[in-house]
Formats: sequence, C-alpha cells, structure tokens
Amino acid sequence: MNRRRQKKLTRRLVGAAPFGDSREIDALLRAGADPEARDPEGTTPLYAAAVHGAADNVRSLLKSGALPDTESGHGSEGTPLCGAACWGHTETVRVLLAHGADPCLREDHGTGRTPLRWAEEGPYPETVAVLIAAGAQGVGPRG
Repeated sequence: MNRRRQKKLTRRLVGAAPFGDSREIDALLRAGADPEARDPEGTTPLYAAAVHGAADNVRSLLKSGALPDTESGHGSEGTPLCGAACWGHTETVRVLLAHGADPCLREDHGTGRTPLRWAEEGPYPETVAVLIAAGAQGVGPRG
C-alpha cells in the first residue's frame, strides 16, 4: 500500500474511532489501516476510542493488533487506560484490562498519573473498583 493511502486510512481511522460504528472501524482495518498508526498530532486510534468510551471500537482495535499501553499524543494525551479512567468509561476500562492494559502504568512515559488516580479524581467509584480489582495502585499526589 502506498504511503498516501496509508495516511488517508490512518486519518479516517483516528477520526472514526471515537464515534464511528464498529463495522466502519472493522472495514478500515480490513482495508489496511494500521491500528497502531498515529495522526499528525500523535493521536492513536485506540486512545481516541478509549477517551470517548467507545468500548466496541476499542475491542476491534485491540483484536486487530493495537497495543493496549501505547501512549498517545505529543505529551498532551496519555495511555488509553488513563483516558478511559479519566472520564469514568468503566466498560472501556474493562475491555482494556481484559486485553492486557497495565493498571499501574503511569502516563507521560512513567512520570504522570495512574489510571486509578484519574478515576479517583473523577470521581468514578465503579471505575476505581474495577481498577483496584485488577491490581491498580498509585494513590498519592502524583499517583
């Protein structure tokens, strides 16, 4: 596949990930969109879907090879699990954890907050409970 087509598919995938129908996501992936590719802002499709709570799209992306702990953006975003936890998207958190997302991984390349800290600040008690059950730690000022 040529580079121009790949960039176009990536843009469409990142754009569709938060709000698109999972069938659209699956079609883009079948057409050759890379589930780990980034748009010009550095956003990954998985982060875009996770931060908006699009659990079905998160599931499709993970099944197609998106890595659950890939950090998104150029310092302004974070991990998919942190993004989902920040907004209390409990089902999306469950999907990410079921696919191996690290519940203790701090965003910002290990220097930022944990998913648990984001969920606590929400406050999203159901999301907190799911993260703790998965072994999440990280309570504290930067936790």
